[in-house]
Amino acid sequence: MAMHCNSVFLSSCSYLNRTKLFSTQSPSLHPSSSSDLPITFPNRTKLQNIRLARHISAVVSEKNAVGSSFSGNNSIKLTYLEGNSWLWEVGGVRILVDPILVGNLDFGVPWLYDAAKKILKSFQLKDLPELDCLLITQSLDDHCHQKTLKPLSKMFPDLRVISTPNAESILNPLFGSVTYLEPGQSSEIEGKNGSKVGVRATAGPVLGPPWQRPENGYLIISPQSELTIYFEPHCVYNQAFLQKEQADIVITPVIKQLLPSFTLVSGQEDAIKLASLLQAKYVVPMNNGDLDSKGFLSSILYSEGTIESFKELLSRELPDAKVLMPIPGEPLEISTASRVP
Repeated sequence: MAMHCNSVFLSSCSYLNRTKLFSTQSPSLHPSSSSDLPITFPNRTKLQNIRLARHISAVVSEKNAVGSSFSGNNSIKLTYLEGNSWLWEVGGVRILVDPILVGNLDFGVPWLYDAAKKILKSFQLKDLPELDCLLITQSLDDHCHQKTLKPLSKMFPDLRVISTPNAESILNPLFGSVTYLEPGQSSEIEGKNGSKVGVRATAGPVLGPPWQRPENGYLIISPQSELTIYFEPHCVYNQAFLQKEQADIVITPVIKQLLPSFTLVSGQEDAIKLASLLQAKYVVPMNNGDLDSKGFLSSILYSEGTIESFKELLSRELPDAKVLMPIPGEPLEISTASRVP
């Protein structure tokens, strides 16, 4: 049985009156047929045919994300902000993902766990560009960080938000335009430049009893760049849900994070299976456990696997896929280009 680390944090606090440890389970639901998305998500066969007519190139920009100019509708720029946080530009649409930009990550119990970023220590809310959407995957503090979201809502009071319904009690008091997506449901983001991208929720981990609603992963598709991203920050996914999907770019943890007898974040072989399932061209690893941490739990947390061991596994199972390592604060640019005859 796998367990989500947030549940361990919350369960350890007597004042929260939690007496049962919540487990992280792979969701068992099947894809929903409901959709309110005008943008059509291509099926796997159609995407394979598209790939015959073009190839994908990737470069790492030398410009730092802070103050950098995001432009160009035919590319995707992924800027890792450490932890679970990202700043994306997809087809000209700017998306902030699971941000932790104010204070540390401590779940309200710093004696138990208190973590700070290692590299982007000076990155602040004021350094963000204009945003088109806030994307939230999970309802707990390492994804839905209230110390960040409260001032963010004051800076961007009209910001569009797409989230798991599990975070409704946190987001509703802060933001006026929130779309809650169940796994299988879709929506659309329109950028200030008129570009549009599609968002489809997928099934992530279950934080609680088996009948509880799973948290979200997401498929992001850009008609402008003809690229699709898959993102889920704990490498927990429903295989049946994803077997008809395809993603050019898979953003996932690849290094496991564990407590004694419990898996907090998966990776390694599970990340390989995910990339193979989605027929990924690129895997962008996120090392969301690489933080300066202290407290009791940090003394018993440990990791399993390395980036190099993941690359070796990937080269055997999916030899055409490439690993693109994000550098915190620097945009990783991925674009399509016409195939030269």
